[in-house]
Amino acid sequence: MSKLNTNSNAYIIIYSAILVVVVAFLLAFIFKALKPMQDANVALDIKKQILYSLNIRGLDGHKAEAKYAEVVKEEQQAGDKPYYVCDIDGQRKYVFPLKGMGLWGGISAFVSVDDDLNTIYGAYFNHEGETAGLGAEIKDSQEWQERFQGKKIYGEDGQLAIGVVKNVEIPESQVDVVTGATLTSNGVSDMLREGLNEYISKLKEE
Repeated sequence: MSKLNTNSNAYIIIYSAILVVVVAFLLAFIFKALKPMQDANVALDIKKQILYSLNIRGLDGHKAEAKYAEVVKEEQQAGDKPYYVCDIDGQRKYVFPLKGMGLWGGISAFVSVDDDLNTIYGAYFNHEGETAGLGAEIKDSQEWQERFQGKKIYGEDGQLAIGVVKNVEIPESQVDVVTGATLTSNGVSDMLREGLNEYISKLKEE
């Protein structure tokens, strides 16, 4: 019987092919095994973001799940877009998911609004790739997010007034831009104005 030539091209090709198949199988198995856990973590993260928009922070795991079940009463649709009806100390709040574009990619938000459909109760912003210390502050700065609390979406004349601007002229409705991140701030402003107006207009029609 001839000795197996481990230095031959045929051996190397066959060995490599078998190794690739085995590794691919193991990766697929691991991915399938971990996917339920990954999905649960994503779902929990979304619930936390909704709670953040309701000014409820610092909860992890089971506490966040329990609080979400307590305050989020139902999920509704405005056209093809979901929103959440919540109860905070006996007062109805609406939470609207919003999406927009920042400087380097997508940005998103959950914004809670009082039952008057005009007063922002709280906001949480997220991003895909804004610059750390600049545009990323829309997510990282809780203090900046809290500036939106109590802001009016529409002015007394009924016109859309909410905005993120360099020079605040209407403090009831406007918030200062993030320092050094004007383009990201402009993206947040557009997202708020377009997204909130779309949701609220549809709810008022109903």
